[in-house]
Amino acid sequence: MMRLRALIIGVVSAVGAAMVAGAAETPAPNFVVIMAEAQGWPNTSVRMDDRLPASQSTVFKTPAVERLAREGMRFAYGYALSPRCTPSRAALFTGIGPAALHMTYVGVGREAGGTVRTALLPPEPLLELPTVVTTVAELLKGAGYTTAHFGKWHVGRVSPDRHGFDESDGATGNGGPDNVASPNPKQAIGMTERGLAFMAKAQKAGKPFYLQLSHYPNQERKEGGGGGRDRDTVRAEADEIDRTVLQLLAGLDQLGLTANTYVIYTADHGGQGRNGNAPLAGGKGAVTEGGLRVPFLIRGPGIPANVCSRVPVTACDLLPTVAELAGLKAAVPAAVEGGSLVSVLRDGAGQGPVRRPREELVFHFPHYDLGNGGPATAILLGGYKLVRNYERKTRRLFDLERDPGEEHDLTSTKPELAAELDTRLTAYLQAVSAQMAQPNPHYDPSKADDPNVDDRRGGKGGKQGKKR
Repeated sequence: MMRLRALIIGVVSAVGAAMVAGAAETPAPNFVVIMAEAQGWPNTSVRMDDRLPASQSTVFKTPAVERLAREGMRFAYGYALSPRCTPSRAALFTGIGPAALHMTYVGVGREAGGTVRTALLPPEPLLELPTVVTTVAELLKGAGYTTAHFGKWHVGRVSPDRHGFDESDGATGNGGPDNVASPNPKQAIGMTERGLAFMAKAQKAGKPFYLQLSHYPNQERKEGGGGGRDRDTVRAEADEIDRTVLQLLAGLDQLGLTANTYVIYTADHGGQGRNGNAPLAGGKGAVTEGGLRVPFLIRGPGIPANVCSRVPVTACDLLPTVAELAGLKAAVPAAVEGGSLVSVLRDGAGQGPVRRPREELVFHFPHYDLGNGGPATAILLGGYKLVRNYERKTRRLFDLERDPGEEHDLTSTKPELAAELDTRLTAYLQAVSAQMAQPNPHYDPSKADDPNVDDRRGGKGGKQGKKR
């Protein structure tokens, strides 16, 4: 593994040297990646799907996202790789999905005495992003970029500088550098100011840059709220994020960097709760569309303005996309599961092929969480989505174009398609040695938590103990 990593770095350095040699002709582009916290697909004031009015919020006002949509491309089918933050962030950094990384959750706790009161035993996920896995920051550093990550890290306790970031706030979690329940607005403002200073310093040094800003949640709970955040808190959080993104975009304008900078905006997963992501089903913790589909927008040189693309994209596509835009396409590690979006971004209608190692998209979440109905995996291909639930032993098939709320199961009317997707799903999980939930030999139904009520129907769902 270490020899492979050395080889990758050597290739990147060689390509980087060639890029620097030609820098006088074509300046290397800059990149700013913004990851919102728990922002559902319909929770911005942009119509994320131009065919679906309900994909635009009438409650949240997000002028920064509106500007990005006017000046760039938005994706009607933009996905996080997981309904939880740690696996989603790891996938964005590496281009590798949670199942392959074995980073499928935020940490599995156990109740007193080691008892697990669910029918299946979720696997113990990896909690630390391995330093032997190449990140997008490491790829770009080898090509002469300066790199920074400010805000929520949450992929382990190893410092971001061990993963290629020259500057960072450290290995922070939900509480931010101060480890408090509500890091914002202090950290939303602070990380943006640090980002602006970083860009100005890179410009002065004549270096291209990669900057990632990852926002924090406000975790204060409302009394009697059933464990969820109240709507005022969620609205305030969205306002804080959007104001700071507007500040960042204004900073790019003032520095004269807008014309040569790609800005990528997305979120780590959907919002929490069974109603907050309508018209999509479910939310955070579930492989329903409400847990996985998120705002996804890209603005930058050569990207047509105000285009809505219907090409499905995920956070795993960002590393190969950034690599190609930076002239490093040949340096993308073989383990990367995403594909470059450059052909889509340069198409006036937002169309074009995305060549990935596998054409299907897979979302593996072998855990109980927030009333999600139990461990499950979803596969998406050709507009259809199959969801496999392991405790219920069910397969459900949906046509997302006609049924974004996942209400109509088509397994009985399209059995051949359901079988094909199920076979593809099994093949993928086996190929990446995915960790699976296993039968609990000590399961006692009379003492069980009830994980079999999902978010859209209400219910608390099963507990896994305290999450780290």
